[in-house]
Amino acid sequence: MKNDDEPGSISLAGDEAGQAPGSVEAAATSRNGLTRRHIEPEDWLRYRESMAEIFTAFGMDLDTPGTERTPERFLKAVYDSTSGYDGDPKLLTAFPTECRFADDCLVSQIVEGPIAFHSLCEHHALPFHGFAHVGYVSRERIIGLSKLTRVVRMFARRFTVQERLGEQIAGAIAELIEPRGVAVHLQAVHICTRMRGVREESSTTSMSFWRGDYGDEPELRSEFLAEARSRSPWT
Repeated sequence: MKNDDEPGSISLAGDEAGQAPGSVEAAATSRNGLTRRHIEPEDWLRYRESMAEIFTAFGMDLDTPGTERTPERFLKAVYDSTSGYDGDPKLLTAFPTECRFADDCLVSQIVEGPIAFHSLCEHHALPFHGFAHVGYVSRERIIGLSKLTRVVRMFARRFTVQERLGEQIAGAIAELIEPRGVAVHLQAVHICTRMRGVREESSTTSMSFWRGDYGDEPELRSEFLAEARSRSPWT
């Protein structure tokens, strides 16, 4: 596999200094949300006061050394946990394949995982967390292995649902390197079902997403799922 920082790579994005994007970068930028968030100090103060009011109404005593800064810490924790909205320009890099004899050759699928992720469910703003496995069959480009982790975590660090997370991961990889196929398998625990509602203590939620050859070839899907399940920390 290529090293992510190897010189001579094909960049699908402008540099971090703000170069004008090309057509591929513009599409990736639109998909990945490469826009830094900015909140004015007076807005942070207003949000802090609102959270203090809510926590007090719910029963928290904010007049102790341990809780007096809890509203501020809570806001910072949520902000940090949703950093995926800021994007990740480092993931937008691909390399030529190792195919040396044709423009389009079949390379055995690449499977990466388990990739740990944490996210916030947009329905209750409570966490869900788990592991992702990502596979693809390359065409003319490959992507650095660490970039697969970056893709997963960029989309996970948002308010989202597991269904959308898988679709976004698969769609981003398909757009970045235009492979023959993409596969994503997500296994997660949803705190909203454990702390509230049915209070289910032991269930996990698994979902799989397919693009290209994976949707057409059952054997390729089976090989990918066998790899993912054999590597799962929860099996």
